[in-house]
Amino acid sequence: MAELKVSDIKKLYEALPKKNQEAREKFGRPLTLAEKVLTSHLDHWPTEEVKRGETYAFLRPDRVAMQDATAQMALLQFMQAQLKTVAVPSTVHCDHLIQARVGAEQDMERALDENKEVYDFLESASNKHGIGFWKPGAGIIHQVVLENYALPGTMMIGTDSHTPNAGGLGMIAIGVGGADAVDVMAGVAWGLRWPKLIGIHLKGKLNGWTSPKDVILKIAGILTVAGGTGAIVEYFGEGTKSISCTGKATITNMGAELGATTSIFPYDERMAKYLNITKREEFAKLADQYKECLVADPEVAANPTLFFDQVVEIDLDQLEPYVVGPHTPDLARPISEFAAEIKAKGYPDKLTYALIGSCTNSSYEDMSRAAHVAQQGADHGIKSSCGFLITPGSEQIYETIDRDGQLKTLEGIGGTVLANACGPCIGQWKRDDIKQGESNSIITSFNRNFQKRNDGNPETLAFIGSPEIVTALALSGSLSFNPMKDTMVGSDGKSFSLVPPQAPELPSKGFKSEDNGYIPPAIDGDQVKVAVSPDSGRLQLLEPFAAWDGKDYENLPVLLKALGKCTTDHISPAGPWLKFRGHLDKISDNMFIGAINAFSKEVGIGLDVLNQKRMTYPEVARHYKAEKTGWLVIGDQNYGEGSSREHAAMSPRFLGCKAVLVRSFARIHETNLKKQGILALTFVNPADYDKIQELDRFSIKNLGALAPGKNLEVEIKHHDGTMEVITVKHTMTEEQIGWFRAGSALNLIRENSQKN
Repeated sequence: MAELKVSDIKKLYEALPKKNQEAREKFGRPLTLAEKVLTSHLDHWPTEEVKRGETYAFLRPDRVAMQDATAQMALLQFMQAQLKTVAVPSTVHCDHLIQARVGAEQDMERALDENKEVYDFLESASNKHGIGFWKPGAGIIHQVVLENYALPGTMMIGTDSHTPNAGGLGMIAIGVGGADAVDVMAGVAWGLRWPKLIGIHLKGKLNGWTSPKDVILKIAGILTVAGGTGAIVEYFGEGTKSISCTGKATITNMGAELGATTSIFPYDERMAKYLNITKREEFAKLADQYKECLVADPEVAANPTLFFDQVVEIDLDQLEPYVVGPHTPDLARPISEFAAEIKAKGYPDKLTYALIGSCTNSSYEDMSRAAHVAQQGADHGIKSSCGFLITPGSEQIYETIDRDGQLKTLEGIGGTVLANACGPCIGQWKRDDIKQGESNSIITSFNRNFQKRNDGNPETLAFIGSPEIVTALALSGSLSFNPMKDTMVGSDGKSFSLVPPQAPELPSKGFKSEDNGYIPPAIDGDQVKVAVSPDSGRLQLLEPFAAWDGKDYENLPVLLKALGKCTTDHISPAGPWLKFRGHLDKISDNMFIGAINAFSKEVGIGLDVLNQKRMTYPEVARHYKAEKTGWLVIGDQNYGEGSSREHAAMSPRFLGCKAVLVRSFARIHETNLKKQGILALTFVNPADYDKIQELDRFSIKNLGALAPGKNLEVEIKHHDGTMEVITVKHTMTEEQIGWFRAGSALNLIRENSQKN
């Protein structure tokens, strides 16, 4: 489909005053910014009173964005739906499959060779179905979207959990699974449970060593990785104006680490400046004209507790740099307390690597502030004391910082520039400097630091800070170094102190981009053939999942009872498995290989109750599937935290999973399970988790009477012959129950398209 034009956005903005007023009348009060954007994108108003966390609403997003790892399955599903072209502007971005090894040029050459059939498939499928295609090397999806597509007051869904990055430009941008993307691309209204609202009141002004990164790191420590679940985080207050547009994007990007649906900032002059310098002047003029619709009503800031479910205050004047980790992004502390904690907990103080960039922190401002710190080291004759890797966010950023000298400065202290891609942030990093199992510390400016995520080594302790802090620590080589008070020794043997970084937020000469890497789709896609070899080891055309047979689930064994944190990295690891994201059968061999067995404490190993052998979870599941034995999974809190990857739902479904029963779900993963026809269930009594034994058999009763808001009974037969019944709940709507009965949401879309 053709891209949105100025006239399209003008039409959208012209409708906002009326839609905002209608929403005020419906709610009987002024509106937050999030409410303005949500209500202006409603397909229709819910028939009942809108209740946060309860009411299910149907929305019409303005666009869809997909990264190459998730786009494979999204496009395979879209093709299975047998639709000709997408209903809304959509793009594919090739950023996940490029592995970091030695440097940008060689890594790109290797990626283009190794991933050729995947790239050919993505380009041809995009070309055929009216989807814009961004070539490998063009940049990381979120940075490219910010530079080209994000607009205040608009709405986007993306097949990556960090899609909320676009909230830095006042957009409601929500990470989803590929099946959700198919809904929107098919022209189907997209369903979302009405979010709760968390207000973050920013006071004061950033100064010195503090940066936008420190805002979200502090908030992660306050709200935790589950604190934003089911909520939109909305920023307000004078402090928002002290943060650049790209800085705002850093904050909203990492809102994903709170489990939040998305995060958003109000429109201001900093956003207008960014729109203008990225050649979207006409859009900036429109935004200025309708500014009152792109910010919260004034009453909200005056009495925030009346409008938000929770309010957090951050005084930017008092904020200091923060560091989070290891193994989780909510283990936060100010840098002034970090050294003592390193000593107390025995973290390796010597850094092996420092890494800056990624979708979260690769803006011109980020790279310039890091370069200012690097230059101070160079002026005193010192280089990085550990490995130092730089990941530009886009070709536009790369060309601009190459022209303006920041790249040369960062390379001058020993930095290696990687391709404009995700690389080490998502585990696409080949390290040769340490052995597997060797304890070591790294620090990054990335967004996630789950165990084994960056390099596959469980003993790598990954910490997160701002790019300027990471650069300062790289120069020192010490995790405990505090640039606000500690000194370094220059090549002349004299001590010196680093001064706080200073840098422009935008390039004075404008951005440079000779080839941004975009390929528009064919005008007539009927003449395009999609490239999928029947013998491919990377791609596999999908077969529909079987519809529900109308019977209750009886005597299901427990494949896995997960102990503690079970993220999508535990359920369907990335790293070397990324190459199989388009091949459901092959990637299913990674299912639960990172999960911890609550019964044995083994990683990735479970008991096959049919033969009493201990095997990997994929092996057990494949045996159950061969024997036509369905199974279920038991999980703890915030099950499925992390990535939007729907493979974490599709692989279990493919290998015979019938239900997942947990204490609580992460939002995206719960939806992904529902989309694939798996029952996503929650204990009514969370303590029932402790009752589950390894040899238990489960029967889920009265599925024929499945209805919204109606609990289910689960009969548990213990190995000793005793039996008990527990109550479980679900959050399925009538539409989602239809997905379950049809076998998947996609099955239902295809059925409806064939009728029409």
